[in-house]
Amino acid sequence: MAHPLSFPAACRKRHWTGAVAVIAAAGALLSACATGSTGVESAAVDHGPAFYRYDAAVPAQPGKLLRQEPLPAAFGLASASQEWRILYTSTDGNTGHGQLVASGAVFYPNGPAPQGGWPVIAWAHGTVGIADRCAPSRTPRSARDARYLDAWLNQGFAVVATDYQGLGTAGPHLYLDTRAEAYAVLDAVRAALGGMKDLSNRVVLVGQSQGGGAAFATAAFAPDYAPDVHVLGTVATGTPYLQYILRSGKSPFKPDQPNPTLAYNLYLGHTVQALDPAVRPAQLYKARALPLYDRAAESCVDEMEKDVVLGGLTNANTLQPEGTKVMAHALGARIFYPTLKLAHPLFMGTGGKDKDVPTDGQLQLAKDACAAGTLVQQHVYESLDHSGTVNASLADSVPFVRQLLAGQAVASTCASGPQRTP
Repeated sequence: MAHPLSFPAACRKRHWTGAVAVIAAAGALLSACATGSTGVESAAVDHGPAFYRYDAAVPAQPGKLLRQEPLPAAFGLASASQEWRILYTSTDGNTGHGQLVASGAVFYPNGPAPQGGWPVIAWAHGTVGIADRCAPSRTPRSARDARYLDAWLNQGFAVVATDYQGLGTAGPHLYLDTRAEAYAVLDAVRAALGGMKDLSNRVVLVGQSQGGGAAFATAAFAPDYAPDVHVLGTVATGTPYLQYILRSGKSPFKPDQPNPTLAYNLYLGHTVQALDPAVRPAQLYKARALPLYDRAAESCVDEMEKDVVLGGLTNANTLQPEGTKVMAHALGARIFYPTLKLAHPLFMGTGGKDKDVPTDGQLQLAKDACAAGTLVQQHVYESLDHSGTVNASLADSVPFVRQLLAGQAVASTCASGPQRTP
């Protein structure tokens, strides 16, 4: 049987210690008061799934706010003065043209808005699943992420949080497709800036794990796709580097070792089918895994990980020997960063004990981004894992962002290597 390549687990509400998601493979790859926006539907009650359906003609303009309603308190953030669920237009990341409808949320900090409006954190979330019901604007956020986003609100930032293309809204969620993620992030910011009050076009891209990758990808796509969005910098923690993983061929899982992060491979299999409907699930997965492949279409990540464990899935009893070749052909470079040269500074927070997105890959991403000409400031938290790094990194990422807002130069670690905290 072909030796499975490891694939970094995307961030989720709970994580399995030591888990690294597998792509696989054989030889090669692989609340509250209104904002006063005009011309937009608003509501005082939670419309649930009906909010996400848009039956009118979709406007041709990307990043247009279509609809908003107060976000249910159960899905909100403790430090927000206002929290809104939004529906907006976004360019189809699959084809690269044409408009579709995406969803997300906007959170305002407390207090009067500063002159020019609140600066914006564009939040890219980690893996939640691929079913519409898993969209972050339709479910409570994890305690870790809520704490993290509350911290940015308390620093005086508004938070614009996309659900990503096809997550909550019509069409497939192209899990880990970098262009689809980037377009959804940027168009959510455009929609909020254009349709809501008291927001400033001073934007920092922020994400964790899968969302760290999405933030990096957004930074890469932004200059060409959305030059109107004034991106100051990017903050990414637990950031995957798939190019490196495929080059290195490393796998932390033995063929018969239980692998809970096969859940992510099953999600990715649905992306493969969305991109190439001719691909049959049985080409990717063995019979034992096929029922869970079907379940992945409706199961959110916590449920899915548990099902994979209870099902006893391993690389050996799940992955077809030639499945990776099929997957690689369908995905191409869709899950890679289009460039490592970013037009603005990058903060990377890395856990020294990160087993979900291995530390060595994050270190290599920083090195390669430096070599490409990106200003990188990387911090390694030696004693922390994938999840623990998120909030701990605020001690360093907040000053980094404050310097960007003030127009000050930020320090690079490209020459010295990462700053290390015991």
